[in-house]
Amino acid sequence: MPSTSANRRPIKSRDHRLAQRTAAWLNQRGITPNQISLASIGFAAVAALMLVAWRHAADGIQWILPLLAILGIQGRLLCNLFDGMVAVEGGRSTPAGELYNDMPDRAADALLLVAAGYAAGAFWSLAPWMGWLAALLAVVTAYVRVLGASMGAPMRFSGPMAKQHRMALLSAACLLSVFEPAFWPKGCVLLLAVTVIALGSALTVARRTRDIHAYCEDHAADRSKDAGDV
Repeated sequence: MPSTSANRRPIKSRDHRLAQRTAAWLNQRGITPNQISLASIGFAAVAALMLVAWRHAADGIQWILPLLAILGIQGRLLCNLFDGMVAVEGGRSTPAGELYNDMPDRAADALLLVAAGYAAGAFWSLAPWMGWLAALLAVVTAYVRVLGASMGAPMRFSGPMAKQHRMALLSAACLLSVFEPAFWPKGCVLLLAVTVIALGSALTVARRTRDIHAYCEDHAADRSKDAGDV
């Protein structure tokens, strides 16, 4: 896990007393940050399974599956919160922590967005491809952020479709999907959600790339100026 606040995603709930107590409890039980990071894939997989099953569900079960998907999504986000708190505040960061911090996130994004696109396929046959596109662009947003950091730029967690925004939108879409069969074709809310995520992620990639480019150019100019003053 990152050891400096500049490299951490700003999360207000990190300062909540309940979150701090939970992180302390996990730390006391000997649960490692890397284990928590890997657990996020499990939560995402459960949510993805609920979405895939929802596409084929009927009667009362189709009201329950989107709610279970929301629980999986929120479980994934809680893992993302507590792995960093145990690592940094608990003093248990490791040299390989960043590997476990980032790679499970990419797997979780792909599982959830591809599954959401597949679930929306009941409404539109091209929806699964939109889910794949949203997943691809979500991964690229992280790639640009990490690439910029490797070039010396600060970590860029800006949106409009950063991870927390993607998961909030997907959770809201799942909630609306509970009532969807009674009002409009099943799957259209998830289709709209993955489309917005894809478009927003593309904008996020462009924004982060622009900011990183400007940072690198500005600092290159500053270094040239300093060299000339020597």
